[in-house]
Amino acid sequence: MELLTTNNVWMMICTGLVFFMHLGFTFLESGMTRQKNTVNILFKNFFVITMGLLVYAIGGFNLMYPGDFNGYIGFAGWGLDSLAAADLGYNEGYTYWTDFLFQGMFAATAATIVSGAVAERIKLGAFMLYALLLVSFVYPIVGAWKWGGGFMDAMGFYDFAGSTLVHSVGGWAALVAIIFLGARVGRFDKDGKPNAIPGHNLPISAAGVLILWLGWFGFNGGSVLSADPALTSLVLVTTSLAAAAGGIAAFLFSLGLYKNYDVTMFMNGVLGGLVGITAGADQMSPLESVIIGAIGGIVVVLAISFMDKQKLDDPVGAIAVHLFGGIWGTLAVGIFGDLASGEQFAVQAACVGITGVFSVVSCTIIGFITSAIFGGMRVSKEEEIAGLDGAEHGMSAYADFRLNQH
Repeated sequence: MELLTTNNVWMMICTGLVFFMHLGFTFLESGMTRQKNTVNILFKNFFVITMGLLVYAIGGFNLMYPGDFNGYIGFAGWGLDSLAAADLGYNEGYTYWTDFLFQGMFAATAATIVSGAVAERIKLGAFMLYALLLVSFVYPIVGAWKWGGGFMDAMGFYDFAGSTLVHSVGGWAALVAIIFLGARVGRFDKDGKPNAIPGHNLPISAAGVLILWLGWFGFNGGSVLSADPALTSLVLVTTSLAAAAGGIAAFLFSLGLYKNYDVTMFMNGVLGGLVGITAGADQMSPLESVIIGAIGGIVVVLAISFMDKQKLDDPVGAIAVHLFGGIWGTLAVGIFGDLASGEQFAVQAACVGITGVFSVVSCTIIGFITSAIFGGMRVSKEEEIAGLDGAEHGMSAYADFRLNQH
């Protein structure tokens, strides 16, 4: 009982840290976009966490952890199981309630990734439906294939805390959504050359990144699924070193390419390192985590450039960080660490591909459904130029402090 209590307390602390990440996403997204869309960003982030928890309680948890099933899809029933919750022998690491809440925070995170990528031009209703269907079906089904004991788990696929199952699923969903939406007005000129659209509050974005780094101690640390002192300590070390290396590598690499010290590349490099280490944080040595994080930071810089060349508009770099970084981190499990082998790399690559195909097909269907219901996913040009805060919400995020002129 004492061990269960210790493990459970650690898992609850980690749950709180993952919840705190939603504030980090909110700060990052609002600061990297324009002032006229701030209320819209805030609304979407509140919707994601509230909707995500409710949907996961109603059916997502039992879709993701269906018990005995055919390895592809199964369902353990609606709602939460009070009988299982009363059984303290449910798991030696944590109780049923803690299990649900920790996993529910992960589910909401996948939809939050979409929020930043589609910022400044999506209809609010369209976003809410798209996110709802993503959390209800796509994320839990892919999660069941590995964490629920499905066919990817049987193949030997390894994803410790979700480089593929959380980050790339959210990244694929974001990519499909921005293809439906198109780029913001003015983002690319007639020749396809990208034009910078600066965010309105970089200090807030910086605070968001640091909050996300802190939250990752719960994201990865909680994925140990116990308070095991040796493994938990290692995971926190590899997580931090990868984040640090990702930031340093991204700013140095972007400095070499663009001859300027770009703080947004620095910040997204930190996140790229974090996403990269997430698949194998418990398998890596400190040196390996530095290498993985550094490559993750460089991957983000290259991915942002690639997105620009393809005229794909992602205001916060979410796809570069979560999709490209998630793919790299998942493949890294087959290259570095305790599981490294050609066979493991092949399994990792196959499951990255399977996840990508399923996510893209599913989200494309969701995109068509959403477009049909809302008459397209994008606001009008006039509403976009005026700003979504006024068009969708009828309010502003900031009071007008200018003195009255007499």
